[in-house]
Amino acid sequence: MPGWRPLFVTDDEGTAGTLGDVASLRLFARAREIAGTGAIDVPGATVDDVVAEAVRRFGPDFAALLPSCRIWLNGEAVSGSTAVTDKDEVAVLPPVSGGCR
Repeated sequence: MPGWRPLFVTDDEGTAGTLGDVASLRLFARAREIAGTGAIDVPGATVDDVVAEAVRRFGPDFAALLPSCRIWLNGEAVSGSTAVTDKDEVAVLPPVSGGCR
């Protein structure tokens, strides 16, 4: 078909993921407590889409926590408009404190 091309992203290792499928969402600390899970597959084409779907699923307490969180894609800070594939991991990292007395 003229003008058609598959939507695939290839990383340095040569594996491909399909854009806009689902990403693995990893939740830590308070985000995990609110959601009741540490990991879930979430649909979305971008990091923002994945986070918005998580807010829809986990509710207002989860939404209220997000402004204090770091959102990473595959271990790196990225903008919310960054595209995700089914090979990607989006992580929600709330602030954590603690230590020895």
